Amino acid sequence: MEDLARRLSLRVQLSSDAMISYPEAVEGGFGSEVDYGQLVKTYGLTNLNKDAASRYSPAEVVKAERTVINGMPDVSRITTSHVEKQNHTLRMHCRRLTRLTNAFSKKFENFEAAVALNFAYCNFVKTHGAIRMTPAQAAGVESSAWTVAELIERCGE
Repeated sequence: MEDLARRLSLRVQLSSDAMISYPEAVEGGFGSEVDYGQLVKTYGLTNLNKDAASRYSPAEVVKAERTVINGMPDVSRITTSHVEKQNHTLRMHCRRLTRLTNAFSKKFENFEAAVALNFAYCNFVKTHGAIRMTPAQAAGVESSAWTVAELIERCGE
């Protein structure tokens, strides 16, 4: 959180789930200079005797409560959907993170490189349908999307 806070110049709204360590981490990184809310989801009971195909499906969300932790976040915008979608995309693009697979990195440095390459691709090469450009273009960091060749060239080695 300290690293994230140092990289941001404007006050932001931050959302998380209810993991107990998040409020302290956010306080340590941002102090009071953040609008922070938590989304707490309550799940229904799951049937442990399900067949194998449905056993890995998530339980049904029966309630979602938004709570202001710090500052004045827009309560209607307290959500974890964006990071959940990003995590899903990462798992689909980077098979090292998929459960029940034999695709793994023997060296932690290789794992870090694979994840970094995926994030670079998603932010600088891949055009996102909702914004019709790359996130780097939307943030004003780049004026045009990179090609895969440019990504490889800019990564060095």
